[in-house]
Amino acid sequence: KENPSPSLRKDRADTVIIGGGCVGVSLAYHLAKAGLKDVILLEKSELTAGSTWHAAGLTTYFHPGINLKKIHAYSIKLYEKLEEETGQAVGFHQPGSIRIASTPTRVDEFKYQMTRAGWHPTEQYLITPEKVQELFPLLLNMDMVLAGLYNPGDGHIDPYSLTMALAAGARKYGAQLNYPVQVTNLNPRSDGTWEVETPLGVIQAKRIVNTAGFWAREIGKMIGLQHPLIPVHHQYVVTATIPEVKALKRELQGSYYLRQERDGLLFGPYESEKKMKLQDSWVTNGVPPGFGKELFESDLDRIMEHIEAAMEMVPVLKQADIINTIAGPITYSPDILPILPMVGPHQGVRNYWVAIGFGYGIIHAGGIGKYLSDWILEGEPPFDLIELDPNRYGKWTTTEYTAAKARESYGFNNIVGYPKEERFAGRPTERAGALYDLLKSKCSMGFHAGWEQPHWFYKPGDETGYKPSFRRTNWFDPVGREYKQVMEKVGVIDLSPFGKFKVKGTDSVKLLDHLFANVVPKVNGMMITVLIYQALRSFGEIPVSGEFMLITGSGSELHDLRWIEEEIVRGGYKVEIENVTDEMGVLGVAGPYARQVLQKLTAEDLSDVSFKFLQSKHLKLSDIAVTAIRISYTGELGWELYHRKEDSVALYSAIMEAGQKEGIDNFGTYALNALRLEKGFRAWGAEMNCDTNPLEAGLEYFVKLNKPADFIGKQTLKQIKEKGLKRRLVYLTLETDDVDPEGNESVWHNGKVIGNTTSGSFSFSAQRSLAFAYVPTELSKVGQKLEVEVELLGKNYSATVIQEPLVLTEPTRMRLQRKGESPKI
Repeated sequence: KENPSPSLRKDRADTVIIGGGCVGVSLAYHLAKAGLKDVILLEKSELTAGSTWHAAGLTTYFHPGINLKKIHAYSIKLYEKLEEETGQAVGFHQPGSIRIASTPTRVDEFKYQMTRAGWHPTEQYLITPEKVQELFPLLLNMDMVLAGLYNPGDGHIDPYSLTMALAAGARKYGAQLNYPVQVTNLNPRSDGTWEVETPLGVIQAKRIVNTAGFWAREIGKMIGLQHPLIPVHHQYVVTATIPEVKALKRELQGSYYLRQERDGLLFGPYESEKKMKLQDSWVTNGVPPGFGKELFESDLDRIMEHIEAAMEMVPVLKQADIINTIAGPITYSPDILPILPMVGPHQGVRNYWVAIGFGYGIIHAGGIGKYLSDWILEGEPPFDLIELDPNRYGKWTTTEYTAAKARESYGFNNIVGYPKEERFAGRPTERAGALYDLLKSKCSMGFHAGWEQPHWFYKPGDETGYKPSFRRTNWFDPVGREYKQVMEKVGVIDLSPFGKFKVKGTDSVKLLDHLFANVVPKVNGMMITVLIYQALRSFGEIPVSGEFMLITGSGSELHDLRWIEEEIVRGGYKVEIENVTDEMGVLGVAGPYARQVLQKLTAEDLSDVSFKFLQSKHLKLSDIAVTAIRISYTGELGWELYHRKEDSVALYSAIMEAGQKEGIDNFGTYALNALRLEKGFRAWGAEMNCDTNPLEAGLEYFVKLNKPADFIGKQTLKQIKEKGLKRRLVYLTLETDDVDPEGNESVWHNGKVIGNTTSGSFSFSAQRSLAFAYVPTELSKVGQKLEVEVELLGKNYSATVIQEPLVLTEPTRMRLQRKGESPKI
């Protein structure tokens, strides 16, 4: 056991880490190893207290998402060499793991996961029942096994030993680990630094990182933040010796969260939503003082149905005696599956970072420590992990919502993960949107950062409701109908979830010229630009209107706001930025009759001569004040109408009434996605993310390298252009059957994976599948056929690189018509 050091020794630090679990200690290790001086970790009890010490210690390469696979892979590679580096044993075993498919739907899920594994470096295989039996020597009920998903490098590690090895490494490289030292208060200073108060004195810190586990809420409350976290009772059982297990020549790990523990088995289930238990009192009253390495009282009745299911699959469990039951707290964030922690700097508070909400802290610890260390030292994240952004939550994330989502996520831990995943606990939130009550019975809603936004609308005869599938399902034909509505008539869509910021002040133009790669628009003008981070790893497409209203996606609202606020402080700009996202509603009206319909509601001239493409005007529609921008993500004639949220219902009703003669109707985001893909429009988080740059994404048009202002990333972009690109975004059509690409599928060439799709859809114009993909430049030539294939559900489909766009935008078609040319549709 370690000797605690209850003294500060220093009163100044570059970084103070609060919390001594495996994540916090990993961050201290990585920062110190990278050469950062004055790293101090404060732990109120002892290292590993909280959730770390009683964790089951599973280490898996597998993750159902995309970006976290990199975190898992780094952790495992680190754990493989940590004992040699630090001299501390870590108890790491890598027998591999097998996930069992016992239904055809689960087999589809494994195929779906395989196509997303091909362009990642970790080994993963879809295996037959015979191979499952060979790799898992215990007697299985093979009648239940249809396939297996095999990860050779998976295993388990002793959490206590891992943390102590990381601690030894942290000290070796100069970090200071102090415990038991409780943080009693946090005081932000005007220069962005912090005073960290403890019973032993005050530490002046450049930044603080909250890694406090289930105490993270208490730390957040010190500075007025309500982190949406909730402790969950997690149980696992350990059996006595089982002769069949003792006879094994090697370790094993199975797909029921079942692994070998000495000569017995360790089995950890996840109870149903109704049976699982939250530690609600901790959320309302705080974690009891002094709670450290205590456990909860176990309750086998809650997990008995899962034990019985495991016995059916692994019959030797029936003869096993349970010798130990562990029931301890782990912390959940309110995400839909998979469970995602909160990692990174927090909006609204300078130099306050978090790494909290870890349901799987052991496998995440190594990679998250490295990821955060790189971000802190370099000023930019090393790769895209937007799904972990703590700023994906907001004031709408209430305690009630967090608890409902934790119950749902815990109970659904091993449920099938479908494309276009929707989970319904805790919905709607208080942010749902002004049109929610009016539209909820007419459509299938999607969840977007607290908002409810229609995905697709019902008509008589449609199969209604959320029907998830790996193939085309009940929404396919209705989406085609909505696509046709916009292309031939006029449609209305609720775009209120957009993030919306107003920028004003004497340095507004100067700031925007620095932030954005395009030319700042004149009054009543608009630009579409890319927001580029310093390292060229991250950017988003942001429309900017002439009065300096910045518009971004719902998923990046507080992410982008945080970054812009940091740039304002860093550059000393005399600017105010106001987040008006919740005050404003947005309606999109698009289609060939959009002008006709809107003209009935206003005296303003909406003709092409008076209201040009990319113009912005203040006007009244049916006596409702709106800011109208002539733009549409559909690529058709259209306007986005920004207005007070309390006017949304009246504005929507007036537009629908005015458009009766033109056959106006609703359309949702699924049809919008099909329309934007046909027009070749990129999407933030898909074609554009932290792992791409504007040139390889084909966005040169929006990047003005010759503009006078030295915008962020300008010099780096010039260097990239001079060196030449190694990969490019291409536009693919592919002949499929009942499945369409949606993004992150492997792209093959000559039997090898050479790239990945970023987004995809069925093209109702071309009557075939359409996708964007990143491939090596030598394979990006238009017209290449049978050389590139896209993998979908275990089958490779030949793809053709075509000239984009598949369908010209309405402004382009009009321009060509004026020239006497015949544009394609």
